[in-house]
Amino acid sequence: MGSVERRERQKAEVRTAILRVARELVVREGFAGLTMRKLAEAIEYSPAAIYLHFKSRDDIARALCLQGFEALLARLEPAAHEPVAARRLRVLAEAYVGFGLEHPETYRLLFMTDPEYTTDIFRSPEDSGGRAFQVLTGLVEALKRQGEVADTVSTVPLAEFLWGALHGLVSLKLTCPIFPTSSVDQLLETLTGLCSQGSAKRTS
Repeated sequence: MGSVERRERQKAEVRTAILRVARELVVREGFAGLTMRKLAEAIEYSPAAIYLHFKSRDDIARALCLQGFEALLARLEPAAHEPVAARRLRVLAEAYVGFGLEHPETYRLLFMTDPEYTTDIFRSPEDSGGRAFQVLTGLVEALKRQGEVADTVSTVPLAEFLWGALHGLVSLKLTCPIFPTSSVDQLLETLTGLCSQGSAKRTS
């Protein structure tokens, strides 16, 4: 390995280490606990060394959001292989809500901190946000093909409604301990019912 390749590898390793420690700080203390000073102390680098890799705290936050969205996408994509659309809907909903409740600080950073962080991930269909949405639109198309949703229902609005409903459920569970009073399982059962056979029957 040449000197240039070695330097690039070392640079990538330092960047990975910075993000790993930054993620640990966010999980432990929330995004407010992520400061360049704390990060430098935790990783035993000088703040100047961190600035060689990230221009600002916002740059670190954006990188963490990208990693978090990739992790969310990894939870959603297996659902796309479920052949029965109604079952796929339930598996996908459980995966989304499970991710949010198991990784609350990551979820807050993704969707509940700064709109610019999330916007960066939805700028094109190739971004992780766009690919996650394609999982949902693929689900809606499968529901329509299998007669769970009427053909007259538009794919994109229903997929957006589904994402919004799942996000709302996670957000309420993270921010309001006493509401909703129904269990997550009951709420998911209701949601999946609304988005499958009930929709087909009401519009037929």
